[in-house]
Amino acid sequence: MSLKSLDTNENYLVTGAAGFIGFYLSKKLLERGYRVIGLDNINDYYDINLKNTRLDLLKAYDNFLFIKGDISEKETVIKLFKEHKPNIVINLAAQAGVRYSIDNPDAYIQSNIIGFYHILEACRYFPVRHLVYASSSSVYGSNKKVPFEESDFVDHPVSLYAATKKSNELMAYTYSHLYNIPSTGLRFFTVYGPMGRPDMAYFGFTNNYFKGVPIHIYNNGDYKNDLYRDFTYIDDIIEGIEKIIDSPPNKTTNHRVFNIGNNNPEKLMVFIQTLEKCLSKSTGRNIEFKKVFEPMKPGDVPITYASVDLLDKVIGFKPSTPIDVGLQKFADWYVEYYGVNK
Repeated sequence: MSLKSLDTNENYLVTGAAGFIGFYLSKKLLERGYRVIGLDNINDYYDINLKNTRLDLLKAYDNFLFIKGDISEKETVIKLFKEHKPNIVINLAAQAGVRYSIDNPDAYIQSNIIGFYHILEACRYFPVRHLVYASSSSVYGSNKKVPFEESDFVDHPVSLYAATKKSNELMAYTYSHLYNIPSTGLRFFTVYGPMGRPDMAYFGFTNNYFKGVPIHIYNNGDYKNDLYRDFTYIDDIIEGIEKIIDSPPNKTTNHRVFNIGNNNPEKLMVFIQTLEKCLSKSTGRNIEFKKVFEPMKPGDVPITYASVDLLDKVIGFKPSTPIDVGLQKFADWYVEYYGVNK
């Protein structure tokens, strides 16, 4: 399925535009000539410098408008919709992180619940052609059946973060039903790549190595029963979102949810070994992480594994980037961006 030509007179609102996925999506839309309004509160959950670097790259485009604001502030959201009347809304703004939610629940309620409610209210009073929003693979909790399918039971989240994402799906379904808002939720599976989130494991492992400290692996050192993750490269995610944007649900359904993952889970230890090899190639020296093994943390799950059959059926798309290719691109970027000595 080829991408349709979108109307360049339409306004695209990307919330969380300074974030990892938000940056890449905004950049791709801008490169294709569309007008993009980026909203972000630039919070300090992780390195603000990286967020500002992404934002500076977006500000180089004449068709990009950045608004610093928080979706948890209703006046900010309503004013934006009233003034700019976005036709397409991609809500990627959220408080991310499973473990962080254990100690900082307020941030998740404010951003992921109240903030998303404000987006829905704005779409109610200022109708849009399509609302696409970020859900998460975490909604599957500790489901034993794999691969995870959209029809699976998801009423037992094991972290507050997961609970907020499941709530988003329910809220979007209700608003779509009541107010005729075409909506699509995307359950992302462990997205990685250059300019990614420093709180993600692969990024943290790399930071730790260059700081000279060991990495912590939460699998008890059990190589036979290792953790599995469906690592999904950022370019695949963006291609999927692009196609979804131009394929809103029909009037009879109005709301859908899709998995968007690599459909090929890797052992965490294999992923780590591949990262070591990629960093070795980027730096020209042998890199091996010092490892400390610990028990799984609250909210962690042993496996994430996406079935993408439904996504493939609707938009003709399956993520395809192997981890050695994706991690090499990350390693090359990291070495250059942080000025690592080769």
